[in-house]
Amino acid sequence: MRRASDLVVAVVGPTASGKTDLALDLAEVLPGVLGAPAAGPAELVGADAMQLYRGMDIGTAKTPVGERRGVPHHQVDVLDVTDEASVAHYQAHARHDVAAIHQRGGVALVCGGSGLYVRALLDVIDFPGTDPAVRARLEAEAEGPGGSRALHERLAALDPESASRIDPHNARRIIRALEVIELTGAPYSAHMPRRVFHQPAVMIGVRRPMEELGERIGARTAAMFRDGLVEETRGLIGAGLREGRTARRATGYAQALAVIDGDMTEAEAAESVALATRQLARRQVKWFRPEPRIHWLDVEAPGPAAGSGGAAGGTGDGSVHSTLLDRAVDIVRREAQRLDSVST
Repeated sequence: MRRASDLVVAVVGPTASGKTDLALDLAEVLPGVLGAPAAGPAELVGADAMQLYRGMDIGTAKTPVGERRGVPHHQVDVLDVTDEASVAHYQAHARHDVAAIHQRGGVALVCGGSGLYVRALLDVIDFPGTDPAVRARLEAEAEGPGGSRALHERLAALDPESASRIDPHNARRIIRALEVIELTGAPYSAHMPRRVFHQPAVMIGVRRPMEELGERIGARTAAMFRDGLVEETRGLIGAGLREGRTARRATGYAQALAVIDGDMTEAEAAESVALATRQLARRQVKWFRPEPRIHWLDVEAPGPAAGSGGAAGGTGDGSVHSTLLDRAVDIVRREAQRLDSVST
């Protein structure tokens, strides 16, 4: 029998939307709302691919330990910069974290904007294995005369559905799709996640107007450089940042490396980071928009929140406004009551 406190609560949305503030607010109140046996706040499981890396703090907008309000964080600072992030690896470890939280009688909160990582944790989805030899061969082809476009054309012939979803310039995803097809003999699209929760869950989305989101991104980018992003990156070089296939390409760190190498001024780097982050925010909005299970809370649109597409009021400064928190709690309470009625 499921307990109400076994409901996994995910707070999602684009970067700089304010989802971390809401997640921390929820962490403080949900154990009481859901009747969790364990004392203390809920525990947070991160769903941000770049926050997995140790030492990449400023450029990933990682919440400093002193500002986490005593909320335990999981899937943060678990990889070295020389490691390659894997969504399959993340799924296994994040699900283990959630199970352990529930075994302790606690409430599990998921927070992040990496859409595939959120779905890997919450949804019914399996990840086929990999083959280094196949991967190396495809990577070599991607570096050849035809580049990623030639590989994308091959993917379109083998699996039109996947090709329609993957940008022809996104060599990494194209290679992965072709690798899976070669290893399994089935279309890559056949392994796409279904919109079915792996275990009882509720998703709450934090949404802001794009213009405001862009302003927040600009301010945050300026603060990152002011707070020492270039110096942080310089320190990570000794830890192997330049050798890290994933970490060295992360927005913020790629530009900081260019500053260190003399290829960009700091002002040029900041402008590049802000632009890339705004583009990321648009992609995140596009990713989450078709998800019918998200209960959206519009930060600057006061009004009743009635499930998916609902609105809520709030401020963007510091902790999320109590009205936004109250409405998020109402959504969780309704889902918990539904879980209780099914369990009994």
